[in-house]
Amino acid sequence: MSTQKTSPQELKRLQALEEYRILDTPNEAEYDEIAQLAAKISDKPIALISFIDKNRQWFKSKIGFDVCETDRNISFCTHAIEAEDEILEVKNALEDERFKNNPLVTTSDLPVIYYCGFKLTDSKGITLGTLCVIDHIPGTMDESQKASLKSLSNQVVKLLELRRSFELLKKAEKSLKEKNTLLKDFAGTVSHDIKMPLANMILTVDLIKKKYLTVLDEEGVHYLNYLKQSSFRLSEYITGILNLYESEVNTLQNAKDTFDFKKLLEEIIDLFNIQHDCEIQLPTKNLDLYCNRTALEQILLNLIGNSLKYNDKENIVIKIKCKEKDEHYVFSVRDNGVGIPKEKQKDIFNLFSTAGIQDRDGNKGNGIGLSTVKKLVDKLGGEIKVKSKLGEFTKVSFTIKK
Repeated sequence: MSTQKTSPQELKRLQALEEYRILDTPNEAEYDEIAQLAAKISDKPIALISFIDKNRQWFKSKIGFDVCETDRNISFCTHAIEAEDEILEVKNALEDERFKNNPLVTTSDLPVIYYCGFKLTDSKGITLGTLCVIDHIPGTMDESQKASLKSLSNQVVKLLELRRSFELLKKAEKSLKEKNTLLKDFAGTVSHDIKMPLANMILTVDLIKKKYLTVLDEEGVHYLNYLKQSSFRLSEYITGILNLYESEVNTLQNAKDTFDFKKLLEEIIDLFNIQHDCEIQLPTKNLDLYCNRTALEQILLNLIGNSLKYNDKENIVIKIKCKEKDEHYVFSVRDNGVGIPKEKQKDIFNLFSTAGIQDRDGNKGNGIGLSTVKKLVDKLGGEIKVKSKLGEFTKVSFTIKK
């Protein structure tokens, strides 16, 4: 008997084998079915799916064989994984110098006389083990049998790589949940520890103006107003970031529901407490929608809010439409507002991208709201687009998958 020397890349191979997390796992039907097919195709009594560890050969699946593992130094498969060819066939181990003194050949009640092993080589070129068939008498296989067994060995590798991908996904999911929890805690801290002081600043500015209005000159009042305005804008910015985070939670945690679309719109419009001369035209035909109500509400709140804010007309007109198609609901919100420059329209849904246009109060947007809308629409399986003419109108259309 001879012992095959290990490859210089052995450490890398063992590390790869460890990453697949296949060793010492329970039986799985997918692997057992492949081993059964291998035994049937080869017409041999034993078929094994084996992986070569540092000091042992471990069997993931075994047909006609009761042992779970053997020492690596007597393993036929160790020779197979180090061979130059993809297949190692030993027709008669009693006549092979490498194996004729092997205990598996000489001392076993059911000796390994015929052996044929097919490498299990992954997409990175690393050989992890073999799919092999064994007989207790000398034998051979034709090329058709070998080709079929080679195809089966490829299927074993695909199962391994799918398994690893699934394990990586589970690990990523766990990490994402942990980060999401941290983000949620951080969002709560931001909401309390930053927005509360900002609210206090705004209140303090109002108190100073009321108490010292006769003492302050025009420039002093201007600075106080600027401080109050900046505090409001920072508060809105933080609210936008929190809404962006909540958009992920809404689409993941809120179940779909059936609801009246016009009723939803009426509830949203009431929230704005509109003080301007404004006409909001609702869809002529009402629909009972079945989708994520919370997410749709957040989308419409943002779009209608923009139509109100970015409008320089004395009479604001907002038209809201909704229609049903086979697979999607189609919505649009059109206004007669300031419009969006053509060169800005392609980037308007990117985070922190703005059109650079002032709203009715002279403030500029922070580029978070429409990014949140785009994220929600994407999560709901839809698409969103904008059409606008500067100074005349803006129309945002989007779909939601039914």
